[in-house]
Amino acid sequence: MTEALTPTPYIDSDHPSVIDFARQHTRGAQTDVERAVKLYYAVRDGVRYDPYSLVLTVPGLRASSAVETKRGWCVPKAIMLAACCRAQGIPARLGFADVRNHLSTERLRSFLGTDVFYFHGYTAIELGGKWIKATPAFNIELCERFRIKPLEFDGTEDSIYHPFDLDGREHMEYVRFRGEYDDLPLGDMMACFAKHYGSNARSPGGDFEKEVEEETRNRAS
Repeated sequence: MTEALTPTPYIDSDHPSVIDFARQHTRGAQTDVERAVKLYYAVRDGVRYDPYSLVLTVPGLRASSAVETKRGWCVPKAIMLAACCRAQGIPARLGFADVRNHLSTERLRSFLGTDVFYFHGYTAIELGGKWIKATPAFNIELCERFRIKPLEFDGTEDSIYHPFDLDGREHMEYVRFRGEYDDLPLGDMMACFAKHYGSNARSPGGDFEKEVEEETRNRAS
């Protein structure tokens, strides 16, 4: 359990901005469950999901970077939630899964050459004597735009994505769980990206939110 509470180069739970964010967003909470739930929603909706903010470096993946930029893809958002939990004395780890992601734009899928997102990140939090999965990636506005049910978290049950959206279309399929770690296994993640994405293991650049808006508008028409 010590490792799940210790700051790391990525899960920099001792960084002042992380400590301040965690303290600010747990005001009034009396238990670890209440604190973890408050932190989940603060990260889910306070940091915009942006797969084009992909920066595969230590500075680019630190929790403190997500705190300061208020943007991030699933991995840095999971790292940020883990760091905030650790800053509050709640054990937390990083979990990874390969998912077939239907909440992405056609441009992003074309760029990657697949709709499988490898090393999709979530946070595992120790609460009530068990490890619980929490997935803070997609902020509420993005869910509303894509018409998917926002992913809730109550601190007692796993929070992973629904297989279908609000219109009954396929949303998220978990292809493979890769395990949970006390720190980011960047080498393994980079090797996996190189294998499956090749030279496309980088950001294509662009405005993801604008793409989402345009694609959903076209779908509605």
